[in-house]
Amino acid sequence: MEIAVGYEFIYQLPQPTPMILTLNVHASRAHDIIVVDLMTTTPAVPISFHEDMFGNRCARLVAPAGRFRLASAGTVIAADTPDPVVPQAMQHAVEDLPPETLPFLLGSRYCETDVLSPIAWSLFGQTPPGWARVQAVCDYVHERIAFDYMQARATRTALQAYQEQVGVCRDYAHLGVAFCRALNIPARYCTGYLSDIGEPPPYTPGDFAGWFEAYLGGAWHCFDPRNNKPRLGRILMAYGRDAADVALCNTFGPNVLESFTVWTHEQS
Repeated sequence: MEIAVGYEFIYQLPQPTPMILTLNVHASRAHDIIVVDLMTTTPAVPISFHEDMFGNRCARLVAPAGRFRLASAGTVIAADTPDPVVPQAMQHAVEDLPPETLPFLLGSRYCETDVLSPIAWSLFGQTPPGWARVQAVCDYVHERIAFDYMQARATRTALQAYQEQVGVCRDYAHLGVAFCRALNIPARYCTGYLSDIGEPPPYTPGDFAGWFEAYLGGAWHCFDPRNNKPRLGRILMAYGRDAADVALCNTFGPNVLESFTVWTHEQS
């Protein structure tokens, strides 16, 4: 199916402000793009692009003082089936893991594997290794954390999400990532579009979503402890060790985000 995706950010800036933006569909989905999600700005400013260490496409610009608009719209082909479930995917011994997966075994800014390791092993040490263990992590995180958008906090870590038992999708993902790494399963944080296609109303306002991927059976597989079920229309924008690596907008100066709109819907 074809999915229309896009966003609009409107800022008020008291002075010229450098920005680094991670807002494009990930290069791994390039073959699925029908209409390229070009970034536009009002007023128009020069934009340069580069790939970061994870292959995410990043934009750099300097926004002028005053009202500044960022926007994009594109169309992407997505599978008309939900996220794949591969229950036979096995867990690899650490010594057998490919080198490129090893950074996703280590602790990071929002994922304190050292502190959470004893908890992870006490909770999941007796579960079957592999897909079943990661799903057990997701089941636990889904029940442990209560979703509350009004209590979102940009600085909340996986440990704090575990302790406070409240958060948003990034907090579910961070705790899932931290538990998996503590159990010697490489896990990486992901962000992107997630549609409401196939879901019953009422629909919440559009937003970007956070989930994670675990390395099992020689491949990366999607897990979403916030929703904890396979979903349609998931489109990756960026992945990294945690949310610090995939911030949508890094803004180097004072700013006010006046409005923020995201859309994802099936093309008729």
